[in-house]
Amino acid sequence: MSPARRSAQSGAVLTPSGLGKELAAGQLRPAYLLAGPEPLYRDDALAGIRAAVLDGGPSEFNETRLDGARTNAGELSEAAQELPVFAERRLVILREPEARRARAQQITDALVEVLAALREQQATTLVVLAARADKRSRWVKAFAAPAARVDCEAPRRSRDIAAFATEEARRREIRLGPGAAEALAEIAGPQLLLLRQELEKAALLAGEGEEVSREHVLEGASGLAEEPIWDLTDAIGEGRGADALAILRRMLAGGAAPPMLLGALASHFRKLTRTSYGAAPRGSPWSMRKLESQANRYHPQRLQSNLAAIHTVDEVLKGQGALTPTLALERLVLNLSS
Repeated sequence: MSPARRSAQSGAVLTPSGLGKELAAGQLRPAYLLAGPEPLYRDDALAGIRAAVLDGGPSEFNETRLDGARTNAGELSEAAQELPVFAERRLVILREPEARRARAQQITDALVEVLAALREQQATTLVVLAARADKRSRWVKAFAAPAARVDCEAPRRSRDIAAFATEEARRREIRLGPGAAEALAEIAGPQLLLLRQELEKAALLAGEGEEVSREHVLEGASGLAEEPIWDLTDAIGEGRGADALAILRRMLAGGAAPPMLLGALASHFRKLTRTSYGAAPRGSPWSMRKLESQANRYHPQRLQSNLAAIHTVDEVLKGQGALTPTLALERLVLNLSS
């Protein structure tokens, strides 16, 4: 039986790995809420669901993407009622349903009605992505079985981060030697995008098909220029675009690896995003005041757009698009600073 015809009925809360196991087993739910601050988990989960739903069918007819900042309740309801064309199932994606406060209640109320209508059908799968979703909210609770909420929180404990590194290496068919996963966890911490980049860099240093050692990981991470990364993030966060661009160019000239720089920017803007929502990471009073000051420069929606822009540059660094890594980073830094 194809993934589009099988559905999972138990468990309303999944981990990203649990979702992956369901999809691999051909289980597909009518709706998913991908909720949490880790964009790597959200994006990977969406990619897996999308592949299962469309199953090689024509995406131009069977995929609708909606942005909570621009859509309305009527558009959401209409999209959920459309029938697939030359395929078994269609996909509706809604990002940040509460992005626009003036319309948030209307959209989330419509979302509850849409979820109720989707429970007993197999023609449409709805995926909602939200960096922040209050589990007490009516619309979040509506993702009960057979729908599901996928918790997209990055691991915090070192052993859990190392476990993620091990699983990521296995998925990419990269062999890790003793201590390599732990070294990746030490370097990247809960920054999963940075960890993935450091894993890829270490694999290149080791050579195709060769085992990645702890030494390969440390060698790959040693390329960051000596100029403190916070000089760059402070210039960006304070809106000093010209200074930020000059610092970036000095760091690149000094041997800083673009993936390392991008990972640092991703980490900083995740901190700013959490701070804007009142959930700032712990730190000294001085560092907290600095984060709050920088976060106040951006509307929460702009912070989400900045994280999306960082993700786009990550794709460039992986070889997609026509821009060079240097030009992509320069444009990103100017955009983040504005």
